[in-house]
Amino acid sequence: MHALDILGDPVRRRILELLSQGELSAGAIGEVIQTEFGISQPAISQHLRVLRESGFASVRPEGTRRLYAIDPAPLEAADAWFDPFRRFWQPKLDALGTELARGRRARRIQAEEPDDESTDEEEK
Repeated sequence: MHALDILGDPVRRRILELLSQGELSAGAIGEVIQTEFGISQPAISQHLRVLRESGFASVRPEGTRRLYAIDPAPLEAADAWFDPFRRFWQPKLDALGTELARGRRARRIQAEEPDDESTDEEEK
């Protein structure tokens, strides 16, 4: 299965988002996914199995729990697949970053400037 086939499913993407914060138990993943998507525990187990078998997630037993973690290699492969297409959005993201930095700088400068009205009031 191609990496984008794995990432195309919203449930699997959400599981990976959860795992991006760190290792989680199958039960903890299941609680979130059941709440957000309303699917059964067996369906969640199937998604976890797909992520495991495709290499996106690794699992290790800890007592009676199974702890899942992200394996970054398939994500790196998916990222590499996008390389030829970055030219379509990268300049726009760069421009957005510049505008955000300008806004932060303007707010910082404004916060550092003394308030003219309060200075006028103090002089009276």
